[in-house]
Amino acid sequence: MARLEVNRSGELEVFVRVVELGGFSAAARACGMTPSAVSKLVSRLEERLGARLLNRSTRQLRLTAEGCGLYERGQQVLAALDEAERCAGVQDMPRGRIKVNANVPFGQHFLLPLAPLFLERYPEVTLDIVLTDAVVDILEQRTDVAVRAGPLKSSSLLARKLGQTRMAIVASPAYLARRGTPQLATDLAAHNLLDANYARARSGWPLRLPEGDIVVPVIGNAQASDGEALRQLALAGLGLARLAAFQVRADIAAGRLQAVLEEFNPGDSEEVHAVFVGQGGHVPLRVRVFLDFLAQHVELE
Repeated sequence: MARLEVNRSGELEVFVRVVELGGFSAAARACGMTPSAVSKLVSRLEERLGARLLNRSTRQLRLTAEGCGLYERGQQVLAALDEAERCAGVQDMPRGRIKVNANVPFGQHFLLPLAPLFLERYPEVTLDIVLTDAVVDILEQRTDVAVRAGPLKSSSLLARKLGQTRMAIVASPAYLARRGTPQLATDLAAHNLLDANYARARSGWPLRLPEGDIVVPVIGNAQASDGEALRQLALAGLGLARLAAFQVRADIAAGRLQAVLEEFNPGDSEEVHAVFVGQGGHVPLRVRVFLDFLAQHVELE
């Protein structure tokens, strides 16, 4: 009976978090504990099992052979426990906080408009939304889901593709009436090109000419930190901007913006992914339903 006094599933979940997040401090933040409490818990687990699970140093943690075995089996056990609770009805209604990080255009055009519908469907869930075009460390920021555009870097994180969107060069009718509509790639040299200044921004605008692809340098009198700010500058008639098609499709349909040089559009596109922590299939139900909801409702071009 003494064995029942040990919260083995709790210990196992904390240990798996330490491995997945790479340290006691990150695991402590994720589990709502202090780093010293996490360290003591892992030490008690090692003592109870009679095996060293982690080799500790000032810079990093390394799994021992025994630790690797426990981590792999632990992921399976936790995933099975989640599934058992779901089947038993304990977790039929997702609950808890979901911290979501997204770039500003995706947030403005999809995440914020869809939030009321999601929360109406799942009233026990709380959304904590952060919009920024800076790429954040989702483990450091304790983020459950991050929506990212463009190529993904290799990491231990999982990703679910939400779609992809083509790019378009646009300007307001007022700007084009004042400065003229560019007909050729060389015409861009006489125009004000609005640039992005965030880290993941591409250098130059690609165009496809009969003689081959080129990249046009972006030279203008204004830069902005996110795609929605660039869209607002274009709507205000300041210059040309190269934006994701989903950002401007309503503006083009309403005549607020006009696409230019489409015959030279190389057709390049950005993939959009939802990135999350979930090694071994251990993804909380609240996060799973949120990912499913995004995949169902987000329509990118």
